[in-house]
Amino acid sequence: MVEAFSAQGAKVAFIDRDETSGRALLDILRKSSPDAEVAFFPCDVSDAAALKAAVAAAEKAMGGLGVLIANAANDTRHTLDELTPEGWDACLSVNLKHQFFAAQAAYPFIAAAGGGSIICLGSIAWLNNTTGMVGYTTAKAGVHGLVRSLARQLGPKRIRVNALLPGWTMTERQLTHWVDEEAEREIAAMQCLPGRVMPDDVARMALFLAADDSQMCTHQSFVVDGGWI
Repeated sequence: MVEAFSAQGAKVAFIDRDETSGRALLDILRKSSPDAEVAFFPCDVSDAAALKAAVAAAEKAMGGLGVLIANAANDTRHTLDELTPEGWDACLSVNLKHQFFAAQAAYPFIAAAGGGSIICLGSIAWLNNTTGMVGYTTAKAGVHGLVRSLARQLGPKRIRVNALLPGWTMTERQLTHWVDEEAEREIAAMQCLPGRVMPDDVARMALFLAADDSQMCTHQSFVVDGGWI
């Protein structure tokens, strides 16, 4: 998503707790496009105070804020019996909690800019009977309640809020951790469309939801899954 927005000429600030990878992406973008306005802020999004400070730093660095994408997540598999209270809290924190506190920190800046877009990443996992990660699917279901509530409250400020639901997307993490021959057969059987959902496919939907093209779209869920659900 950072690459896609930067390629469109947008000013982009991004946050990640993986400082090494974040700075590597920053270097790639600056080398490929010396005029790109891009900034990176190391932050663990599960730390609400640090996240608020990072959002404020991003707004200052970019000279304003018009779009927020809350897309941090962790889909590590876990069984029903092994999920501890601590694990539950950690799962909800990285998959749901940060979306609210990022929005809470960002919306005054977006309103001051005259309005804009908040995009919260959901998942089809809670809609297609996925098992093996109950904390994750519960959090992703919660995203929809959050989006609908924020959309109602922030609409008068001309801030639209939507959920973006990817299907099984062929990210590096998915390919190295979960996508095997059995998974390939499942994807082929469940999707209406042939091929695979790629990160670029999801990023293009985020671009639409960020742009004025979607100026009357809010309170909704936009699915990019090849027709799985």
